[in-house]
Amino acid sequence: MNSQLSRAIRGHNSPGGARVAPATVARTHVGVVRSRNEDRWLASPERGFWAVADGMGGHRGGDLASQRLIEALGDLEPCDSGHALLTAVSGEIRAVNQQLRQWAHEISPGDVIGSTVVVLLIFDSHCCFVWAGDSRAYRLRRGRLERMTHDHRLVQELLDSGQLTRLEADRHPMGNVLTRAVGVGDGLVLDTRYETLEPGDIFLLSTDGLTDMVGDLEIADLMADGPIEATADALLALTLARGARDNVTFVLVQPG
Repeated sequence: MNSQLSRAIRGHNSPGGARVAPATVARTHVGVVRSRNEDRWLASPERGFWAVADGMGGHRGGDLASQRLIEALGDLEPCDSGHALLTAVSGEIRAVNQQLRQWAHEISPGDVIGSTVVVLLIFDSHCCFVWAGDSRAYRLRRGRLERMTHDHRLVQELLDSGQLTRLEADRHPMGNVLTRAVGVGDGLVLDTRYETLEPGDIFLLSTDGLTDMVGDLEIADLMADGPIEATADALLALTLARGARDNVTFVLVQPG
């Protein structure tokens, strides 16, 4: 973290301190194939944070895991600084990690109840992303879409290390295997990224139900094409038209 951001985060700034309250639009859908929606989302502009969670399909209680995460974050009290907000959010996610581990152990030793999570925090003129798993955050700035998070997937690690090409990664039979998520292991490590806000920024938080069906360039085109309400409708419609093999959930945030 650079010194300027460190001072801003640790300063006593009100959470969600943009001049105008951020606009928020969210969509969630069970998809075309699945019978149960294990995704959850949260928008809390008054406290300065937004979150998306994706219960791990194929594991017992995936919807329980994502629901518990969102409930825990939703119960947080307002914070008087960005640093306090980041500390509270990270601490709550880690507490839920341990709770899910305990619940799974009580059901059956070695069982897993897990969920991905990605959170956007906005404080004053800065923002922070916190995540575990492959739910993503994007930023559209001056027409350019940038992925702000890095997937915690096995194929992503193999791609990063040069063991797979992009084409091989896209076709890999273990393409959806996670290397990190809430509830998967003790001592959860959360990744964070800090950025400054600029006028016109738009953020997207999404589960992989969207990003596995719609490419980054397509997302960029739709996000740049109009108000976020219309963007949300277009993103969901395109995902469903392509077969929506998974639950799809996303939140669009436009700071003032």
